[in-house]
Amino acid sequence: MKSRVLSTAVRSLAALSLCVAGFAHAADWKPAGVLRIQIGFEAGGSTDTLGRLVANAMKEQTGWNVIAENKPGGGGVAMFTGIAKADADGSVMGLGVNMPVMINLVTRADKMTFTVDSFDYLGTVARAQLALIAGGDAQFNDLASLVAYSKANGGVAVAFDAKPQELIMQKINKDTGAGFKLVSTKGEAEVIKLLLGGQVVAGFSAGAHLPYMEKGTLKMLASANDARHGYAPNVKTVREQGFDVYVDPIFYLAAPKGLPADARQTLAAALDKAMNSPAVKDAVSKTLKTEVMNMGPDGTKKMMVDGMKNVAVLFGK
Repeated sequence: MKSRVLSTAVRSLAALSLCVAGFAHAADWKPAGVLRIQIGFEAGGSTDTLGRLVANAMKEQTGWNVIAENKPGGGGVAMFTGIAKADADGSVMGLGVNMPVMINLVTRADKMTFTVDSFDYLGTVARAQLALIAGGDAQFNDLASLVAYSKANGGVAVAFDAKPQELIMQKINKDTGAGFKLVSTKGEAEVIKLLLGGQVVAGFSAGAHLPYMEKGTLKMLASANDARHGYAPNVKTVREQGFDVYVDPIFYLAAPKGLPADARQTLAAALDKAMNSPAVKDAVSKTLKTEVMNMGPDGTKKMMVDGMKNVAVLFGK
């Protein structure tokens, strides 16, 4: 018995030694020069804010020369087109949002110069929590009663500010014959304004609705994400309410395919530490009303692969 215990302990120590050696080897890697974090959107938005804070935190924590630069166009598609062609030496990575990229890969695959396999994925920063909301005094509390209300009133107006939201409502329309009249807006602020003014009976919001929920002037009908929201754990998702679609806007980072193993491991670890810095955590909390969520390299790749299948369902492909 003693020899078996000793043998197990020796094997455990050996395994630990290998892990420590691996981490030490990865820690020896560092960028040869400037490390650029490209941001797939214009300056001033939430993606830009997160990218610059992550870059600053990495610079402070590692001592590397890290800079953030904006590469807008096509909801991140232009930036990732360049990333896919860049040298896989750990000198550049891109920060984008998954939904615009996946929609283009599904609907315009023949025109895209990259695929979901063209990158080494490094991690995620956060998931935007998207809610379907209505007035606090609305005569419905979930999707089933919203559908019934729409049918009884000859079709009611529902506001959205992004294509995936429109696709969700089109899917529900198709499955139920609800007759929703979909209203395109320029953003959450307009959705809230239309709801409070009574021009629409429901709409989508990724955080602007929370102060109104606290006052009771707005309420949540469903989570449009693949999971319930932390601030409303009793409100079911669209999928839980019978419609097999969801929208998960996730901020993620990727580098050119073919990074050396030590570079990939070191970059992923540095990003994780930067994401959990007070500045980044505070920004995620204030701008997205959620918490930092890092899926890691493998989880990020899985998120993209699974997300492609969901987008295909959204577009009926």
